[in-house]
Amino acid sequence: MVDDATVGAGPRAAADLDRGIALLREVASGTRPPTLRLYRPSPTVAFGQRDARLPGFAAAGRAAEERGFTPLVRRAGGRAAAYHDGCLVVDHLEPAADGVAGTRARFAAFGGFFAAVLARVGVDAHVGEVPGEYCPGEFSVHGRHDGVPAVKLVGTAQRVISGAWLFSSVVVVEDATPLRAVLSDVYAALGLDWLPSTAGGAEDLAPGLAVHDVEHALLAAYAAVVRLDPA
Repeated sequence: MVDDATVGAGPRAAADLDRGIALLREVASGTRPPTLRLYRPSPTVAFGQRDARLPGFAAAGRAAEERGFTPLVRRAGGRAAAYHDGCLVVDHLEPAADGVAGTRARFAAFGGFFAAVLARVGVDAHVGEVPGEYCPGEFSVHGRHDGVPAVKLVGTAQRVISGAWLFSSVVVVEDATPLRAVLSDVYAALGLDWLPSTAGGAEDLAPGLAVHDVEHALLAAYAAVVRLDPA
């Protein structure tokens, strides 16, 4: 099932995250089939649990707000990540008797999937961490310029409960400049090192690329392997 009720300008940041958890519980209970949800988020800085324990966390939250981004603490791990309506959030939810067992395999599989989707729209994309990237992760998807890893394009996270899992991915497509700016302020307040040059969008590597282009390529890739029914 495709839940695209929030494609377009997203609702408030907290409601975006709460909707994902609500869908996860429905899938786990059997009242909802496997679901694919796509939306363009409102400006948000999603902090990790470790960020919230740092002395500079309060200042980092204020820095995000001063840039027009809503600060939130997500339940998944990782470090602070920023996104806005130039991004596409993809939530994939499936029932599972033991969702924890496949955690690493899902990171690898979805990383490869998103790299292939971006390749379809003209981006030289690969799985792997870019040195110095924000919210670093082994299975981040990065874009290359002249064959050299340049910018992080997709960050991923998982949420597993009894009976189901949620795999959430954020694809940065357009207008990365505000993301670099807010992350620079946030990471400085947190006292964390990173390289601002690693924050970019797919359009930086494929000029003219828009969110709807990535959305269409993504849905086509899904439709090639599963049946998609509108919610």
